[in-house]
Amino acid sequence: MKKQLYVWLAIALLLVPCHTYAAQTKYQWNLADIYASENDFERDYQAVDDALSKLSSYEGKLTRAANVAKLFALNERIARKLEKLSLYAHLKQDLNIEDETAARLKAKVETLASDYAAKTAFIEPELLSLSEHTLDKLQKSKPLKPYHYYFEELRERKKHTLSKREEQLLAKLSPIMSDPENIYNNAARGDYDPPSIRTPDGKMVSLTNENYTKALEHPDRSYRKRAFQTFFQSYEAIENTSAATLYASVKADELYAKARKYQSGLDAALSADDVPKQVFTNLISTVHDHLPVLHRYVELRKKALGVDRIHSYDMYVSLVDEAVVKKMKFPIETAQTLLLEGLKPLGDDYIKNVRRAFEQRWLDVYPRPKKYTGGYNTCSYDTHPFILLNYDQSLDGLLTIAHEIGHAMNSVYTNKTQPYHYSGQSIFTAEVASTANEWLMMDYFLKQAKTDEEKLYLLNQQIDQIRGTLYTQVMYSEFEQAIHDKVRQGGSLTPNELNELWLRLLKKYFGPAYASDPEAARGWLRIPHFYDAFYVYKYATSLAASFELVKQMKADKTGQATKRYLQFLSAGTSDDPIRLLQKAGVDMTSPKPLANLLSYFDFLVREMEQLLKKEGRL
Repeated sequence: MKKQLYVWLAIALLLVPCHTYAAQTKYQWNLADIYASENDFERDYQAVDDALSKLSSYEGKLTRAANVAKLFALNERIARKLEKLSLYAHLKQDLNIEDETAARLKAKVETLASDYAAKTAFIEPELLSLSEHTLDKLQKSKPLKPYHYYFEELRERKKHTLSKREEQLLAKLSPIMSDPENIYNNAARGDYDPPSIRTPDGKMVSLTNENYTKALEHPDRSYRKRAFQTFFQSYEAIENTSAATLYASVKADELYAKARKYQSGLDAALSADDVPKQVFTNLISTVHDHLPVLHRYVELRKKALGVDRIHSYDMYVSLVDEAVVKKMKFPIETAQTLLLEGLKPLGDDYIKNVRRAFEQRWLDVYPRPKKYTGGYNTCSYDTHPFILLNYDQSLDGLLTIAHEIGHAMNSVYTNKTQPYHYSGQSIFTAEVASTANEWLMMDYFLKQAKTDEEKLYLLNQQIDQIRGTLYTQVMYSEFEQAIHDKVRQGGSLTPNELNELWLRLLKKYFGPAYASDPEAARGWLRIPHFYDAFYVYKYATSLAASFELVKQMKADKTGQATKRYLQFLSAGTSDDPIRLLQKAGVDMTSPKPLANLLSYFDFLVREMEQLLKKEGRL
């Protein structure tokens, strides 16, 4: 059985702390909620270590339902303890990277997890080697009734399972599959040195990703242009290597798909998530139909900034006075109050659990020296969620809390309802729970806006969220599809070919008001997700699904839409993600959810246009 030992749901937005806050215990994790002492940790560690040898006694005996049921029960007992051990060690280290005890415990757990993986490696290959008749008998047997959907998935995978010898060969070759990404990472992070540039106030800064993002938001256009040109010109040094590694990665994906009897790498990736191909094709075609709306937004930005053409370095600078942004600050106590108000449409029980998250120290809120700098939510089946933040009191920071609370509540409802083997969430559905909270909070803020400038700021935030998560990720997906098709048909991927394809897509997506600078052609080089084939489309589908569900909850006065949504949060992996969403009230095999979201984007752009006209800026 494939059960991840821990899940790190890292968000794309990494927060940069603006201030150092005094430690406040009530806003720090209490890891004693996992283990009260190291002795308790060692007790579970020893229990897992002692139980591992019992797993192999079932090897070769999985034709009988009673044996399979006993193995699954033993595997669950071990995995649940191992999950807690892993969670504790990782969280402890993330609070202080120099914590020697945490490093020691983490190393011990990783060794134990490796032993566990080796001991359980026989389970799925043995089950997959069984005849359809035997699998059918196992699936229908009384002891294995709780695993009905697991066997349904297993039998589907069997269609793409090879002979024992071929599977062994693929297993031996599998480490090579990650080599292109490893080489790319070594080039992009190890060999690559970010260039330096002088800021308008005379300081020399290194154009790390963080500083480059800040430069693109700077009001000085000449500085933005210099930063953009310097940044992308510097990538010429690793352009050939990156093209070669991407080609190798795509070629490996397509060869692997062909070996497993899939028509393409896209089909293989979609099959892994139980997602029909029409979900992907609908996504591309529906966004194509709504590209004129994005073109109008770019035109609107061009007029508001008073420039002849919009360049890449003009897409992120704020259209709102900086003073308005500075006013949008939310101390954590205020953020808590606003979240409890904004998430009310999800019902009393949901709000009760959000309150618990703050009162019972599920959140580690403030940045501290040696603490992990990102943001995530994680938990084990037998613990409450743990949310790591580096809160800076900004609106983005508040929305990050809402996002991670969405993930946390998904785990709360799932773990309360589902057995262990159906806990967790697929990536396709996980982001629905988090982005639904962002939609609710932004809707709340827009209704509470006191001035036109505040509303303009919020509209800009919402527009950029949709542009970045839907339009941009779909452009990435179209790029992926094109390079996979090219390689599958025997073509190559040279730097020039990749650059030309990227520029064509930029022109297509951003329209006539956009100037596609030659330097922007290297944009593909900065997307590590391309080494995880057909991953990014899920951001777009999740955003559309959550928008549709929130829209239904706001319109339904009977509470049935909210009830269905909470059942969705409780479903875990008990069914395929498309069916789970359909039960909740949204059909992602239809273009309608995407069209509804893109119509909302159109509405936001028109609202922004009216406000800018009112202010005399158009």
